[in-house]
Amino acid sequence: MLNSDSVSKVLPIFARHETFHPRFGWLKKGYDKATEDNSVFVNDNATIRLGVGKNMVRAIRFWCHTFKVLDRTSNKPTTFGKALLSDNGWDPYLEDPSSLWLLHWTLIKPPCLATTWFFVFNLFSNKEFTAEELIQNLMEYKKQVFPSDRTVESSLRKDVNCLLRMYAGQGKSSGPIEDTLDSPFVTLGLIQRSPDSRYYSFNTMLKANLASEIIVSACLEFAKANNVRTVSISRFLYDVGSPGFVFKLTENALCSAIEDVARFAPQLQLSDNAGLVQFSYEGDTGALVQTILDCYYGRGTGDALQLDQCKAKILPLS
Repeated sequence: MLNSDSVSKVLPIFARHETFHPRFGWLKKGYDKATEDNSVFVNDNATIRLGVGKNMVRAIRFWCHTFKVLDRTSNKPTTFGKALLSDNGWDPYLEDPSSLWLLHWTLIKPPCLATTWFFVFNLFSNKEFTAEELIQNLMEYKKQVFPSDRTVESSLRKDVNCLLRMYAGQGKSSGPIEDTLDSPFVTLGLIQRSPDSRYYSFNTMLKANLASEIIVSACLEFAKANNVRTVSISRFLYDVGSPGFVFKLTENALCSAIEDVARFAPQLQLSDNAGLVQFSYEGDTGALVQTILDCYYGRGTGDALQLDQCKAKILPLS
């Protein structure tokens, strides 16, 4: 299950979220306030400026770093943060469900600042599981990969509980109403909870709210991270850190997404040689990812004129 590649893609960071999963509006709020003043999180009036308690201030900062919309060192907006969350960005208020998928991918891609999230979506293979089983497997992973890390079991439990609330919702709760507020990431349907709230399972079925452009942009970033321009579909599905693992995709869903985008991006190719299906591409990876996402967020309902404009941007091979 473990290999040197999996170790290099994640940092040993646990329980920095103050037990709070990301709430609606937190990323935009943190991004905007840090854009105005990158010291906002450490100022004495941080709670007033952000309108939350001290623990939530730390949680907002953690999630802004983890989703890579703010730089971890400077607290200044990243290129990705500006592209997504600036007032004229792709989707500043995260109204498009695919933006949450994009954030989910960005959270887990290297360098990953949330070890438990990396482990759960890349290395934990149980189809059905309890929270306790997940905790025990996470403890074993930490012992193997980060033997010198002194994080205690209670912190790992906080991580697992936070992750399950983030993706599967609260389930039955007798606590304060504020504590039962679901994370926006519940809408992805990635982790499902059984009716009795005891068991969980990953959803590997079709994701209707996951845009093909988001999948393909993730494929391109995965290829670049691995220094390759031709990738077998099996690697996209089963390698650690791959879009298939992170999004829980089937081969049909992955190939369909590539075919969809390749219709207006001729740099992308899907070939089948003696049963080996491979993805390949030409051109600058970063520019291609940027243009594909620009096209997705800019074309709205798929207006023919806008789609032609997208083609004009992508057609030249660099």
